[in-house]
Amino acid sequence: MLEKKPVFRADHVGSLLRPQAVKDARKACLEDGTIDSTALAQVEDEAIRQAVVIQQSAGLKAVTDGEYRRSFWHYDFMGHLTGFELVERDHGLKFSGAVLRPIFPTIPGKLDFPNDHPMLAHFTYLASVADVQPKISIPGPSCCHFRTAAADILPAEYTDLDVLFADITTTYAKAVKAFYAAGCRYLQMDDIFFAYLCDPKIREEKKAQGQDPDWLVTQYARMMHDAIKDRPDDMTIAMHLCRGNFQSTWMAEGAYDPVADAVFNQTGIDVFFLEYDTERAGGLAPLRLLAKGNQRVMVGFITTKSGELEDTDTLRRKFDEASKYADLNQLGIAPQCGFASTEEGNKLTEDEQRQKLELVTETAERIWGSV
Repeated sequence: MLEKKPVFRADHVGSLLRPQAVKDARKACLEDGTIDSTALAQVEDEAIRQAVVIQQSAGLKAVTDGEYRRSFWHYDFMGHLTGFELVERDHGLKFSGAVLRPIFPTIPGKLDFPNDHPMLAHFTYLASVADVQPKISIPGPSCCHFRTAAADILPAEYTDLDVLFADITTTYAKAVKAFYAAGCRYLQMDDIFFAYLCDPKIREEKKAQGQDPDWLVTQYARMMHDAIKDRPDDMTIAMHLCRGNFQSTWMAEGAYDPVADAVFNQTGIDVFFLEYDTERAGGLAPLRLLAKGNQRVMVGFITTKSGELEDTDTLRRKFDEASKYADLNQLGIAPQCGFASTEEGNKLTEDEQRQKLELVTETAERIWGSV
């Protein structure tokens, strides 16, 4: 795999703090109506060019568009799927210390991936301005089920979860094929709800809804596996797991133990981005379930939730500990999450973000001699 697929020692999850010019242009276009979508795209294009320069200057060999064209890490992708619709309601989801904007996904029709999904063009533009490997992140298959309330899934046939999961799988298989056709060789699925299902409170909520959390984990792993299993040999599929990220707050907690075997050994994923910046993620022992071979875990010891810069010696000691459970050659480093899972962004500055990206590559160089 390592000879054929793009795989790195230093990487980041995808989203970056939105520059003020992007924030202003989005407000002018989407709220005030003082500029049109073409003018907004021009501002976004220039900001993405600059974001690529920043990432490449930090030494990264894989770059993203910072998700500058999105409001949310997940809903923008989902809202453009056939059969999905985003609706606004009175109250948003509550995080630890913040409340998300009250946007909710609904499924009023049969699911499918459209040939003109806008994120295909987003990737194409990114690739046109990148000198290194372009990567795009999209929400993983489980998001379509976990984030949509049962009452908002309207097609009668979708009361049978097997039918719903089959259609989600088919939709994502088409997405993988479409991104490959657009030139994408590095696609990341943010499938964070595996980590949510490590939280005892959330597991009990699912049981109260009549859903076995362990069954869900198995089904989510199968959806991922079946969606990506036919990808070409030169395409890397990554998966990111975290416990929520909104304006430096979080949603869930709990060690990876309930899901580690399914995530590592049932999904068919090439690269795993695992949150490990606080005790909420538990210990490193679940890494022992990573099969020996070419899969890689990007261990998220660096936080995006604050601007405080980690110490490279401390990071090296943490990798010494991680190597007790998994081969150091199967590990890499990345921040535990994106810097701006929504357009509001986390509570750190753009300069602190840059320093974090530089720390990622510096640490990789010190431990493995390469990025």
